[in-house]
Amino acid sequence: MLVLILLIAAIPTAIFTERYEGGPRPQNRMEWSRTIAYWIFTMFVAFEMAAGAIWDLLRIEYVRVVLARLGYPMYLLVILGVWRIPCALALLAPRFERLKEWAYAGSIFNYTGAAASHLLKGDAAGSWIGPLVFAGFALASWALRPAARRLPRSGDTAGAGWASWLAPVLTVAAMVGAAFLTLPKGAPPQ
Repeated sequence: MLVLILLIAAIPTAIFTERYEGGPRPQNRMEWSRTIAYWIFTMFVAFEMAAGAIWDLLRIEYVRVVLARLGYPMYLLVILGVWRIPCALALLAPRFERLKEWAYAGSIFNYTGAAASHLLKGDAAGSWIGPLVFAGFALASWALRPAARRLPRSGDTAGAGWASWLAPVLTVAAMVGAAFLTLPKGAPPQ
């Protein structure tokens, strides 16, 4: 039933938002299909973020039990719950392309972190598949987003091959080496 409601909500949202954002209106079936698919995936992710925020902020038994089993402190529910609402809003609101990029990144961190937590705890596949599916939905939404919801391209990346990654990779390697050399000894001061 929820899936049907989200599907029904996605189609008019796609039509009205495309008009409001001033982007080109989809011209053919392929463009309409892409737009509707974008909104379906986006609605699923935004709904999960909003519902998850409520679950976390109300600290329902389900999330308390899962968090305790994974070994996380209960105050993490407040941190995650508070940030999920702006994520859902950013994904659905028109414009604010950079904020949308942050929302997509946050959702991917959230879902892959949840999947990794369950996987590393040794939970059955049913526990970590769900978050990976939502990570896939977030990636699909990001990949299918209309031009009006994308950051404008900046600069020419034509000559940016593997050599452009050399300096950053070497710098991070040096930082990792420095981190090993500066490891603190013992417990932190009280």
